[in-house]
Amino acid sequence: MRLPSLAILLLLRVSATCAVYTLSEVQMQVEAYHEQTSTIAPRTLPSRCWLLCGFLSFTLPKQLSYPNSTTYEFEESQYWSQQQALTRPACRLSPNSADEISLAVLASRVTKCKFSVKSGGHAAFAGASNTEGGLTIDLVNLNEIKLSADKKQTSIGPGNVWYDVYSKLEPEGVTVIGGRVSAIGVGGLTLGGGISFFSSRHGWACDNINNYEVVFADGTIRDVNYSSYPDLYWALRGGGNNFGIVTRFDLATYPQGDLWAGSQTYIYNEETAAKLNSAVYYLGINAPSDPYAQVILAYAYAAIQGVWIIASDLQYGKPEPKPAILQNFTSVTGAIADTLRIASLTNLTQEFNATNPGGYRKTYWTFTVENDVPLMTEIIAIFMDEVERIKDAPGIIPSCIFQLITTDMTSHFSKNGGNALGLAGQGPLILMNIDIGWSNETDDKRVMAGARSIVSRSIAAAKAKGLHNQFLYQNYAALQQDVFPSYGSANYAKLKAVSRKYDPTGVWQKLQPGYFKL
Repeated sequence: MRLPSLAILLLLRVSATCAVYTLSEVQMQVEAYHEQTSTIAPRTLPSRCWLLCGFLSFTLPKQLSYPNSTTYEFEESQYWSQQQALTRPACRLSPNSADEISLAVLASRVTKCKFSVKSGGHAAFAGASNTEGGLTIDLVNLNEIKLSADKKQTSIGPGNVWYDVYSKLEPEGVTVIGGRVSAIGVGGLTLGGGISFFSSRHGWACDNINNYEVVFADGTIRDVNYSSYPDLYWALRGGGNNFGIVTRFDLATYPQGDLWAGSQTYIYNEETAAKLNSAVYYLGINAPSDPYAQVILAYAYAAIQGVWIIASDLQYGKPEPKPAILQNFTSVTGAIADTLRIASLTNLTQEFNATNPGGYRKTYWTFTVENDVPLMTEIIAIFMDEVERIKDAPGIIPSCIFQLITTDMTSHFSKNGGNALGLAGQGPLILMNIDIGWSNETDDKRVMAGARSIVSRSIAAAKAKGLHNQFLYQNYAALQQDVFPSYGSANYAKLKAVSRKYDPTGVWQKLQPGYFKL
């Protein structure tokens, strides 16, 4: 049987904007394209990925870009870490709709070309949302933000970063449960869990999704919610990119105005550290008495000044300065910088973004422990010891960050059938993030070894005290960490079962290999 001519293929291209394809239809189109291009240039037999890129360039010419083009190079520059920005896909697709993503997924299946999907591009390691020699689907054009008439739900495209979302909602006096750094993307943060300034009152971002619009592995586009697909809805709440490409998040929306927040920065000394560590412990125990309060405590080495510093980031969800629940922090004297003030959410996320600069080589690692001051002190000592060995690396920016997972947060983890994280009802816990940036690839090996040693030694110390929790937060994890087994054996088994049910051929596991896989 003769394959369609190029003229017929042109008609099929027109239909791409108004129909969802089947795999067999796309296979016919790709084969037709291959036949026509091979006739035009018989000496050139395209590789899997060049065939895919060529086909998408023909069917979606305005959305496909190649290396050295303005669009391609600009989109490459938008990644947070050097490792991701220096990854070079064969081509980049910036689709305008879920239908176009469906076409790309099915064409990838036909050609067997691997692909990745980028929302904000804030993951640290190479391959997370950019694929060397493959296809990168950049969701930047899926940037809808639509507030419902009753202001109880906001529909958000994954091409947005959180600054876009908050800027749109602030004039309406409402917000959603989302990220705390302005430049982080909606998609990755939400699928990995998503800690918010308001999580003690409402849970994490994944606990506040009413509905997901998802491109399935078979190319169909479906609404996934607690009523339609309860098992898949559960899996998407912490299961990452293993179940489909989410093209719209419908988020519960809450009244919210300005808040009191900011940072106090100190030169490190043992007395100040002891006071702040004790303040974290106190808040962990007493947080349910005032769920408007949250804290991030970071220890860091300031290489330019050659000093250790402590940053105490305080957030209170009302415009009320120095609330009683945070007095153990605000009573600590000696701050060398203080930005505490009544602020808008957009302004606060911009401040956090300024302390989280891109353009460096980056690594993130995570682990979780019980709320305990002596253990915090021991982890800080381990961190300082390991950083001493690498602090001469040019551009080094190492941080050891403590965040509370309180019982009021985890009380929301069972909403609408629960999330996949395995923490419902637990706490108070301390979520750790080891965050290191540096300038030169030549230092990769020793910096990564130092980060790994901080984590392994700290986990050993926690286990020795009986204070280790197996949970690994996906959004802070290193590629070398096995995230999903940390959700517990039952949840891990359930995630794999859901994956087999909705993706029996393993499209998301094999063709989209980046980030954390089941």
